[in-house]
Amino acid sequence: MFGVSLKYSRNYAEAEDNLQDGFILIFEKINKFEFKGSFEGWAKRVVINNILQRYRTEGVFEIIHENIPDTPDVEVEEDSVSMDFLVSIIQQLPDRYRLVFNLYVIDDYSHKEIAEMLKITIGTSKSNLARARMILKDKIESQQTNKKKIHIG
Repeated sequence: MFGVSLKYSRNYAEAEDNLQDGFILIFEKINKFEFKGSFEGWAKRVVINNILQRYRTEGVFEIIHENIPDTPDVEVEEDSVSMDFLVSIIQQLPDRYRLVFNLYVIDDYSHKEIAEMLKITIGTSKSNLARARMILKDKIESQQTNKKKIHIG
């Protein structure tokens, strides 16, 4: 569950807080688990929903109108970028972009489901995902360029 909390949080300390709050909520709502599906899946959903609710109350999903072109998928060689680097740059994304990116790419929710969960439009979900991908692509390309400069010199 800490991995789930970490990918939706801004940093390690916030992930710890979110995990603790999530476990408290799981224990409070344990009687609502209906033994349909796995307990792990239910608990994961409780943790994610709790984190999303926290962000909703902070107002991070206020609509920002941006014209963002579709960005192509980022192709990265398997060994060229470390997992720590990827987690780090995902955590650096603005909240609304990070949450949509994780829900769509990592947890395989549809834009319709994301829109309902975050109380935003489907178009906003798509826009936030495109912006997140563009930011991540730029950071990965920058890191790879810096890596090549180091190896050449």
